Amino acid sequence: MISGKEALERLREGNRRFAADAATHDGAGRTRREALSRGQEPFAVILGCSDSRVPAELVFDQGLGDLFVIRVAGNIVAPSQVGSVEFAVEQFGTRLVVVMGHSHCGAVKATLDELERNREARSPNLRSIVSRIRPAVETLLETDLARDREALEAHAIRANIRAAAHQLRTGSAILEQLVKKEGLLVVGAEYSLETGVVDFFEGVPD
Repeated sequence: MISGKEALERLREGNRRFAADAATHDGAGRTRREALSRGQEPFAVILGCSDSRVPAELVFDQGLGDLFVIRVAGNIVAPSQVGSVEFAVEQFGTRLVVVMGHSHCGAVKATLDELERNREARSPNLRSIVSRIRPAVETLLETDLARDREALEAHAIRANIRAAAHQLRTGSAILEQLVKKEGLLVVGAEYSLETGVVDFFEGVPD
């Protein structure tokens, strides 16, 4: 299995191809499918948003079996997501975890709406998502950003990504030990719906 830094560079290269309309992957043929039926070795774990415009395999120009992808609205970190990440890094030796949010995230917008208007989410299930984003973004409403909704949303999206990455690094004894002793990287990134570019901005090694 490749190192976290090597995996990160592979994702960067793939995203550059995608953003330049030069993607090389177009699915998988029978030979590849048959090989994967005997096992998998994904080189990166992606915890991303469920938004239909942000499919990780396409965004990073990767093929079948390359990425272990976990998708949930708002790229939140709940116990099931932590367990999925733990499974992947232990089972497959994967040494890179990317928390990937995106511009104009609806889950973050919904959280800001609730905070600004003092209204409850319409369902307890949606509230469970909003409640996990809330701690990362609510302090922003106490700053000058509160006067500029566009800037507020942009900062809130990144704050949510940072919080999720931090929670993965420190909220799991398994992941924490792998970070300290086995070179596991947990980084935060934001995908731009407008440009197709992924900006790795948090936890990235020098």
